[in-house]
Amino acid sequence: MKRFQHILYKNGLSLAMFGFFLVFLIGQSIAGYQNFLEEQESHRQPPISYISYLSSGDFIEAVFENWESEFLQLGFYVLLTAFLYQRGSSESKDPDQANKQPEPPGPDAPRPVQRGGIALFFYQNSLSIALLGLFVLSFVLHLLGGSEAYCQDQMNHGETCIPLLSYFLTPRFWFESLQNWQSEFLAMGVFIILSIFLRQKGSPESKPVASPNDATGD
Repeated sequence: MKRFQHILYKNGLSLAMFGFFLVFLIGQSIAGYQNFLEEQESHRQPPISYISYLSSGDFIEAVFENWESEFLQLGFYVLLTAFLYQRGSSESKDPDQANKQPEPPGPDAPRPVQRGGIALFFYQNSLSIALLGLFVLSFVLHLLGGSEAYCQDQMNHGETCIPLLSYFLTPRFWFESLQNWQSEFLAMGVFIILSIFLRQKGSPESKPVASPNDATGD
């Protein structure tokens, strides 16, 4: 029991995030399924099972068009914070220390750091590579799911399906993508600015409560 409590204590933040994720994803699937059944009924189409809905283009499109924007925002954020600054923000490095030389790696440094070369190159960029890789994967799944959903919608209206590439060029696909992308970058921009003036006691995403507004970093 104590070991379990220790694991919860040490990993509470990630467990809470993934817990909320599962709750909301299940809720989305249930609400989306009910909405899908209503649309099928309005078009006089036969209903499908809940399990079939989970592999349908309608559900896949809805899920991954949101995931792609999240991973795009995080990937670009990691990259941009490597060389851009915002004076006073807890989310930025201090521009006055931009030329500060990093300390040499110690004996407990990760193996790629000790090896150097190509291993070090990929390791020191691994976070942005992983996030942008997840963006590309989500983007492709959004495209595939959206194409299937669009095809189903076309057939419900007595029209023919279009090829995947043609769907990629439709305003519908880019409207779905861009409406999420712009909101993600807006939210992050607002957070960066608000972190200059506002505080949250105890959070590493905030500067210490007593820090002046022009103090940069955490």
